[in-house]
Amino acid sequence: MNVGAHYLGDRRCQFTVWAPFAKDVAVQFPAQSREVALVREGEYWQAIVADVPPETLYLFRLDQAEAYPDPASQYQPKDVHGPSAVVDHNFDWQCSQWSGLPLASLIIYELHVGTFTPEGTFSAIIPRLPELADLGINAIELMPVAQFPGDRNWGYDGVYPFAVQHSYGGPTALKQLVDACHQHGIAVVMDVVYNHFGPEGNYTSQFAPYFTEKYRTPWGSAINFDEAYSEGVRNYVRQNALYWLQAYHIDALRLDAIHAIYDFGAKHILQDLAEAVAEFNQQHNRRCYLIAESDLNDGRVLRPASQGGYGVDAQWSDDFHHALHTLLTHQNQGYYRDFGTCQQFAKALEKSFVYTWDYSPFRQRRHGNDVSDRPPYEFVVCSQNHDQIGNQMLGERLSQLVSFDQLKLAAGAVLLSPYLPMLFMGEEYGEKAPFVYFVSHSDPDLLAAIRQGRAKEFAHFHAEGEPPEAAAVETFKSCHLHWAEREEGAHGTLLAFYKRLIQLRQQLPALQLGDRRDFEAFYQESDRLVGLHHWHNQQAALCLFNFGEETVTYSLEQPGSWQKCLDSNDPQWQGPGAIAAEQVSQAQTVSLLPHSLVLYEKLT
Repeated sequence: MNVGAHYLGDRRCQFTVWAPFAKDVAVQFPAQSREVALVREGEYWQAIVADVPPETLYLFRLDQAEAYPDPASQYQPKDVHGPSAVVDHNFDWQCSQWSGLPLASLIIYELHVGTFTPEGTFSAIIPRLPELADLGINAIELMPVAQFPGDRNWGYDGVYPFAVQHSYGGPTALKQLVDACHQHGIAVVMDVVYNHFGPEGNYTSQFAPYFTEKYRTPWGSAINFDEAYSEGVRNYVRQNALYWLQAYHIDALRLDAIHAIYDFGAKHILQDLAEAVAEFNQQHNRRCYLIAESDLNDGRVLRPASQGGYGVDAQWSDDFHHALHTLLTHQNQGYYRDFGTCQQFAKALEKSFVYTWDYSPFRQRRHGNDVSDRPPYEFVVCSQNHDQIGNQMLGERLSQLVSFDQLKLAAGAVLLSPYLPMLFMGEEYGEKAPFVYFVSHSDPDLLAAIRQGRAKEFAHFHAEGEPPEAAAVETFKSCHLHWAEREEGAHGTLLAFYKRLIQLRQQLPALQLGDRRDFEAFYQESDRLVGLHHWHNQQAALCLFNFGEETVTYSLEQPGSWQKCLDSNDPQWQGPGAIAAEQVSQAQTVSLLPHSLVLYEKLT
């Protein structure tokens, strides 16, 4: 059943709402002082109503009592407590033949619409697309844009999964952004939240049992995917996923925190979604993907249903981030307790995860499983993302925690890895603005609860002081990028370094993502040296990373002669001067200054 308001043209609209317990449902048009009764269709209520042009405001009235916004509202022009609006999805797509990009080719750039530009809108992103394309970015990942309370929020407090945030520009502006991205060869990944709904403006429970108390998430009641009446919830989520792909031409969905999606039915909702997207791709000749954020380290997420898995296309590797972050910063609080050695980062490079049914001191149990049967392009890695920056009490980016040389080291570790790289907006030029949690809720009690929750969260990291006030406008404004600085001084050097890394990743055959058997990692713990050896047929590349405070040497074990193609110590990259030889052969040594990297290509 296709839920929500679907404009049919000629001022006619079909309204459908899931309300299995209601005795009477009507659609109410406040501006027209009109109400039309819906007809029961099993657990749903439906009617086609005339004289309903696009942008008409409406509410659903239950059992001749209170009227509420549509749970499947496609637009909330008056915020979360106001009426829903009818949307005409007819749009003149300029890039209608776009069919997507190969998964293995993606270089993802995560951004928050509200802080990426001073305007904080979809339209304001469009003029910056040429510069992202010039950098080498071919996919942008939008943090959630589903309607949330107020006009500033990370997006994970959304309560209308089908509605495009009004303060970002609404439905048409999002389509214009997607169309512009495709014209620049850039795919669009949408961050969606299927593990919980936000607290303010959440009227879904008035309609149906969307939630279950059988499980609890860190954010409250779990969404009902396996209890009585769960088929209505599953349909709602399936329809939502397909809606973004079809109505907005989105290329991939990033599924937030799937470890908080509880479903013990015989077919997990993730498998349900994967099958629906696969069918959509086949019908529309598209390449659309599901990318899971998960801290489970579980290969079942990726494996096909024939192997007992869910068939999701890719998943994040938190282990990669944590292992890299601790080598760079030496932080060891909270979940960082589980990391800190070169051996662990080498394992993350080679095996995708550090914990593959190993004992985790932080969790005080074994964690993860082996994913060596999955190709490397099914894993997304990064040195920074919204969560990990936001988990610093003051929202410090790496640029505030480590040296310029270490920023180059982090860039190389991600972009020369065998996995899908993801950058967080601004990292490519060393942005120094923080990225802390911000909201614009109207409920004082809710704001107090957020304050207490944030304090408790940072207690796990033994952080001193208090985090910035989430509801303050100043907190939000402090997170805006200083885009004008991206080509100035060291910022410009780092930007050029990122661009060169992406070029090498795309140009060197040995760095093309393919078979897991085509690379291996190694390390020298006492020297804090990690190496990565890629090969493809006769082509090969060798990456060496010195995370230590001292100059180190590596005796080349790989056969053949090697030509240097990148050295972070070069003056070109504001380094102190390269000491690694331009050419080396097996048994010769390579020297690396502290906090540096070098890349060699094998001569054929």
